Formats: sequence, structure tokens, C-alpha cells
Amino acid sequence: MVVGRPSSSSVARAVVLLAAAMLLSTLSPCCCASAGGGGGARRREKQQQLHPVILIPGAGGNQLEARLTEEYAPSSLACRVWPVVRGRGGWFRLWFDPSVVVAPLTRCFADRMTLFYDSVADDYRNAPGVETRVSDFGSTSTLRYLDPNLKLLTGYMNVLASTLEKAGYEEGFDLFGAPYDFRYGLAGPGHPSRVGSAYLERLRKLVESACAANGWRPAILVAHSLGGLYALQMVARSPPAWRAANVKRLVTLSAPWGGSVQEMLTFASGNTLGVPFVDASLIRDEQRTAESNLWLLPAPRVFGNTTLVVSRHHNRSYSAKNMTQFLRDIGFAEGVEPYRERIRPLVEVLPEPGVPVTCLVGTGVDTVESLVYGEGGFEAGPEKVVYGDGDGTVNLDSLVGPIKAWSDSPEQVVEVVELPEVSHSGILKDKSALDQILRIIDAINLNATTSSSSINRSSQDVLYN
Repeated sequence: MVVGRPSSSSVARAVVLLAAAMLLSTLSPCCCASAGGGGGARRREKQQQLHPVILIPGAGGNQLEARLTEEYAPSSLACRVWPVVRGRGGWFRLWFDPSVVVAPLTRCFADRMTLFYDSVADDYRNAPGVETRVSDFGSTSTLRYLDPNLKLLTGYMNVLASTLEKAGYEEGFDLFGAPYDFRYGLAGPGHPSRVGSAYLERLRKLVESACAANGWRPAILVAHSLGGLYALQMVARSPPAWRAANVKRLVTLSAPWGGSVQEMLTFASGNTLGVPFVDASLIRDEQRTAESNLWLLPAPRVFGNTTLVVSRHHNRSYSAKNMTQFLRDIGFAEGVEPYRERIRPLVEVLPEPGVPVTCLVGTGVDTVESLVYGEGGFEAGPEKVVYGDGDGTVNLDSLVGPIKAWSDSPEQVVEVVELPEVSHSGILKDKSALDQILRIIDAINLNATTSSSSINRSSQDVLYN
């Protein structure tokens, strides 16, 4: 989930909060071209040679562009003409554009962001007449700010990227970005996932290109939230020889390894984050269609039979193990098949990455742990919300529990760094988090290693070996 920087203007803040509420929670690499020219010449003057860093954003963490074709059927006159100004080829920024706070345009935005599951093809696709793309793949430009015209409000990875640049990294030479269409996800074995699989291949090629442009030094992947799940799948699905040659370390920030209870709130009621005058059902319907949101529902292997949602109207309680019943009862029966056939097999096992991993996680922030709905049903919203430990978005059990299994492998190195009072998106600019990221990268660049055989939950640093 992405929340922009706070602002003294309540209207501006509403824009940013609405952006977060509308979250649902691909082009060829350009690094070879970026690595050449003047930037390379400047870089060669420096004595220090660095392992390349690739930043991978979370859901909603990069700009997304769209254009409309003749198949597009606008739901209103406003949708026919908005946006008035479009770029070459008819492309315009779909995510994020602050004009979506205007009620008629909220509907247009939701219609264009909606995905459809094609049961015949067993895969997801865009709405008819809507084409989408992610520009500047390989660059950090589209993930630093969600709207370059509102930098003070829509900063995302800008602080992290700037911190790395101050440490000696240079955009396009040894610092890269891997944006993606965050509405899409991946699927379990035997099921196609055209968009998600294409992204993994592009990410793989970007890693190879970054290594080649930097003396074949293996890359450091720094991934936030959903980006951590994508990065894990990319390395886990690659041959061991490729991993050893191309990935030095995977650094994850707030990775939801086992999903999040907050996703059940999103599916049941929509998640407006308290923004007034926003139609929660409209936001909810669009959020439900995102393949990635299904991926982020609480995983049975992590949450088990623990009651996560209670509905007095249905006289039922729901755990991660009866998620299909939950989807039916909230009125989203069309999500049952893709969840059961595509998502559940994907989340049943967390694959071993086969590369050293450092997981930075926030703790001590109130995080949705369970929901109680009354006689008004899911449409009325929860009567009671119970909070527990986590980073404000992802539960602590999901942040650290699943990866403990990796400690059973003598070949797998896992370091867990707990950051008290650091939130899910705050981890991208919190000083303690940035210091840890620099520590890891500096240690790699200096060929330093750390080791530990103990797990100390009372310490900030927790190592699993």
C-alpha cells in the first residue's frame, strides 16, 4: 500500500489517501543504453566499483499509463472526454492522477483499472478497449514519484533512491528500477499468467544487463511489499547457476510473505482509509478484480484456522482455510475459481530463494488482526476491528513467520531486521531502515560478511542461518 507524504492541506491529504484507497492491494530493459555515454564516463572516474542495485516497488508503487481504443465503452460522457490532454499515441497517466478525486472521474478510473478473469483462457486481462503499459522500465523515474507534478505529495521511492545516489550510486549505470503493472499477479504451477510471467522475464533480463554493465558483479535486489513476492518468485524459478552469477542478495522491505488480514477488509467492504464522500462499493468492486489482491489474502499455511472475520448476518466465522466461503458470502463468487485454482497453490509453499536474503520489517504498529461484521452484513462495514502487531498493513506473523522455514536449509542465509514503530510504507524513508539498507549494501561492496547462529527477538537484528 502506498501513502504519499503528509501535507498541511487537508484537500491535498485527501488526494493522497484516496490514492492509497484505490490501490488494488512492462517494457524491455533499458539499462544497457543507460549504462553507456556520459554517465558511464563519469562513473569510470570514480575509484569505487559497486554492485548494481535494482529497486522493485510494491503494489501501486509506480506510474501506470493507459490509452483507449475503439472497443472502449465509456460509462459516462466524462469518461469519453477524460483526460482532455493526452500524450503521443493517446497515452495518459492512469495511476496516479489526482483528478480521480472528482466523483464522475472516480468511476472512469475504476472502470479502466478493472481486470477480468477469462475462465476459458484461465488468465486475467484488461477491460475491453483499455491498453496499459509501464514506461521507463529499467529506470527509477516512474517509482520515485507517482505524479511528477505533485512531488511533495506523491513521493514513493524517492528518498531511498536519493539516499543510494548520495552513497555513490548513479541512475542508469549501477542503479535501476523495475516497475510493473501491479494489478496482475502470478499463478500456481500449470496455470498461465501472461503479464506476471512476462514481468519476471523482463526483470531477469534487467538483472543480467545490470551485471554486464558493472563488470559482471551480481546485483542487489531491493524490493518493497508485493515487489518482494515477485523478486522471490523470479530468483526461485531461475537455475541455481544463474542465481549464483547474477544475484548477490535479495533485500526485502515489508514483504507480505503470508498475505495480510487487511486484504479481507478490502474485499468485503472496500478500503477508503476514512476518506469522506468516497463510494466504498465502487472502490471495492475495482479492488476485487486485481489478481494481485487475491495473492495478498491471508495464506492458510500462515494463518491456519485462526478466526479472521466474523459475520453475524451470515452466522459464520472465516479463517484463511475457508477463504472460498468468505468470497462467496461477500458476493464475489467469481473470485472463487481463480483463488482456488490459481492462487491457493501459489501460496501453499514459499519457495526457497537460493540467494542470501535480508528482510527488513516494521513492528509495533497497530495492524488489522480480525474483523467483526454485524447484522447489516458486509455492505455496512465492520462493527469492530481488532488490532495486533505488524507494520500497520501486514501482520507480524506474515512478515517473519513463513521465512523461518528457510533456516532448515544449511545453504540458505536469512537475516531478519526488526524496526520498531516503522510502518509499511514508512520503511522507505525511515532513517533506521535506510541505515540498515546502506549497511547491507556497504558490507557487500566491501566484501564484508556477517554471521550469527542465534535468534534474538528482543534485539533489533535477528538472524536465521
